[in-house]
Amino acid sequence: MARVVILGAGISGHTAALHLRRKLPATHEVIVVSPNSQWNWIPSNIWVGVGKMTVKQVTFPLAPIYARKGIDFRQALATTLFPEGSGDDLSPAVEIRYTEPARSGETERVTYDYLINATGPKLNFAATPGLGPDGGNSLSVCTAQHAAHTAAELEKVVAKLQAGTPQTLVVGTGHGMCTCEGAAFEYTFNVEHELRTRGVRDLADVVYLSNEYELGDFGVGGMSFTQRGFTTSSKTWTESLFHERGVRAITRAHVQKVDPGVIHYEQLDGSEHELPFDFAMLLPPFRGADLAAFDREGNDITGEIFAPNGLMRVDADYAAKPFEQWQAQDWPKTYQSPTYANVFGVGIAFAPPHPISRPRTSAKGTVITPAPPRTGMPSGIMGRVAAETIADMITKGATAPTHTASMARMGAACIASAGTGLRTGSAAAMTMYPVVPDHEKYPTSAGRDETGTSGEIGLAGHWMKLLLHYLFIYKAKARPLWFLIPE
Repeated sequence: MARVVILGAGISGHTAALHLRRKLPATHEVIVVSPNSQWNWIPSNIWVGVGKMTVKQVTFPLAPIYARKGIDFRQALATTLFPEGSGDDLSPAVEIRYTEPARSGETERVTYDYLINATGPKLNFAATPGLGPDGGNSLSVCTAQHAAHTAAELEKVVAKLQAGTPQTLVVGTGHGMCTCEGAAFEYTFNVEHELRTRGVRDLADVVYLSNEYELGDFGVGGMSFTQRGFTTSSKTWTESLFHERGVRAITRAHVQKVDPGVIHYEQLDGSEHELPFDFAMLLPPFRGADLAAFDREGNDITGEIFAPNGLMRVDADYAAKPFEQWQAQDWPKTYQSPTYANVFGVGIAFAPPHPISRPRTSAKGTVITPAPPRTGMPSGIMGRVAAETIADMITKGATAPTHTASMARMGAACIASAGTGLRTGSAAAMTMYPVVPDHEKYPTSAGRDETGTSGEIGLAGHWMKLLLHYLFIYKAKARPLWFLIPE
């Protein structure tokens, strides 16, 4: 009998757990460790953040799903890895601390034969003084609860606008090394759409504040779309939407701190600015889950397994090199730890070898470059691939990874909402192949396949995003034939 332990129950970890349970005989154990009792379809949090969906519409309890599928669920936080065991016990193990109310604070060591680290990101609000809703001066849509609070604050702004008081609403990234610019983009235009729908848009100044070098970068270095023989850049495409909706954009920005009602930021040219606001939703940077690791003798090996930002090292090329020498081959394919063959890191939990966008540093030495996005579709694919490899190792005796999914050989589809409404909504539907540009294979089209990279905006995109909301919740609930729905 083999035991597979999965740390995290987000898109990547939950996907891995369901596929492992489907592929492994019942004699093998699948254990999921997650501090959260609820699963959250994070892409729809933006709709919660404007009051168009409730927390219950984007979450559901994990325990009943896992009980039905025969998966052991531990509501706990993983704190320490012992990949070689400890002392006389050679069984690899992970120490967990329960967050379940009935066992809160209790610790336990769980042994494993295989481990998948899918812990996702730690929301690093602390990286920017004053950032975040918990003791800070800004709002968030990173969790369903954060989004619900943000919606309540938005209502207060709308009430002031209705009373004739002008308001400044700022949406964007709260640090120079943030990722998920797409989520900030979505929330910006959902807020703008809501203000327009409520008849108060004329008194509102909507500002998009981003660490992107230019609009349309999205942390992937931008894209080129070719349709009907005409090629346009995601920069031009995005700028036209900002102009059409009257949204003011500030790019190349690193937020230094957030005081009550004032954002202080630096730009690439070294200049420093203040941006007064009445409402600010700023995304935090991400870091790893701060897992510690020790070898059999008790020596701290955290730095060998994890990068300084807490993300797990996998089969990537982490050698420092200039932007001009970056290659598609730098990116991991199997997500297997180079130190321990029975350990995998997937989703946001793995350490990327470098950004996708060109790295830039301000005149004062501040890094202002988007971190590479790895959420949604890529995370689900990584989780499935790791699960399939482990299943082959257990049932077929495979000694090396049998499935691969490099982001440099992986396409992605993104539907960015620009406002809700079955008749008035819209969304930007984008596809790109590959996610990580391959300039050797596609030298004339910015490293991506022209036929696999496209962008359109319209009402049909909104319908599609709404359909995907229900489709992926159906899949995550492991309803009949869930596995036929692609990641």
